[in-house]
Formats: sequence, structure tokens, C-alpha cells
Amino acid sequence: MLTVVIAALNEEERVAAAVRSAFEAGASEVIVVDGGSAEATAARARDAGARVILGERMRAKQLNLGAREAANDTILFLHADTFLPRGAAEAVLASGVSFGGFRIAFAERSLRLRCVAFMINLRTRMTRQPWGDQAQFVRRDAFPGFREIPIMEDYDLARRMKRGAILPLTVVTSGRRFLQKGVLRTSFINWMTILRYHLGADADALARRYRK
Repeated sequence: MLTVVIAALNEEERVAAAVRSAFEAGASEVIVVDGGSAEATAARARDAGARVILGERMRAKQLNLGAREAANDTILFLHADTFLPRGAAEAVLASGVSFGGFRIAFAERSLRLRCVAFMINLRTRMTRQPWGDQAQFVRRDAFPGFREIPIMEDYDLARRMKRGAILPLTVVTSGRRFLQKGVLRTSFINWMTILRYHLGADADALARRYRK
């Protein structure tokens, strides 16, 4: 069986749909770790059937807490604005791998976002390292835990797990950041953040710059 863990903060408009998609995908348990939302995120998640836990306001800490509380030995980490496809749980459990993720598509109808999704999927086919918006999943006995840093925790996990499986199913996620900031600007920010991370930049400074 599969547990889905969602780290959420002020996602009242989206979290219930993410929780429902997890159950419809075959998850036996959904845990939402709320980072102290100022609105109804926790209530919406609970109404959708999730078990809600209050955690600290850092995604990595929230995800680690959810993993520790999970009842199952296979855990999938889902963003609060991302939807799992039907059959995802069965595909994860049948894969027999210790780490992996999915292909990605964006919910918004946009040629620019289709190009972004194509590039993400191409990069993932080459590296076999899915990032957080691709619904990373892991077996408990292989899970080293997320590094508790304010940004890049999913990228860091993918690198430490080395090569994973990319399942032939597609998660649908929000492209709101790309649309708000622009595709080229957002892509540039993303890759500069990765470069600065590899050059040893302070994680707190990286997070502030990224979220500015």
C-alpha cells in the first residue's frame, strides 16, 4: 500500500483536489503536513479525507515528518497543487524500485508551458532524477530523509538517490509560477539557483532570492 505525503502552506484553494487525486490514484493513506497556514488549508484537507498534522514552516521538515508518520513502507511526496493520475499507486508498487517519479504536464493551456514540460521530461529521461513537482516516491528502507534546508531539498534527494525510475504516467501540476514571472525568467531563476547551490551558496540566501 502507498502513503501520499503533502506539505502545504496557505493552499486552501488547491489542497483538497490534490488529496482527492491521491485517493483516486489508489493511495490508502494521505497525510497533509500543514506549515501553519493562515487560512483553511487544514480544514479543506481534512474534509477531503486526509490526516492533517501540524508541522514547522519548512517543506523539508514537513515532508520528513509526514514520512515518519506514514503507515506504509512506500511513500510518495506530492505538491499541494499537483494531481496524481489514476493508477499511480498500483504503478509505483508494481515498479519494484526504491526511488522514482512521473512525467509532468501543466494544468494551464499554454504553448509555452507545453514547451517547458517537454524540456523537463527530456531532462528527466536523460538524468533519471525526478524533482519534487514530479511526485517523487521512495521505499522507506531506502529513504535517507530530506536535508532540512529551505530550498532544493527535492533536487538534493534526487541527486543522493542517483538514478530512479520514471513511470509512464503523467502528473498534472500548476504552472502559476511560470505564468506569473514569465517562462524565460522563471527558467533562468531555476537554473541559476541550481548553479549557486553547486557553488556552495548559503541555502537561506538562495531561498530568499528565489522567493523574492
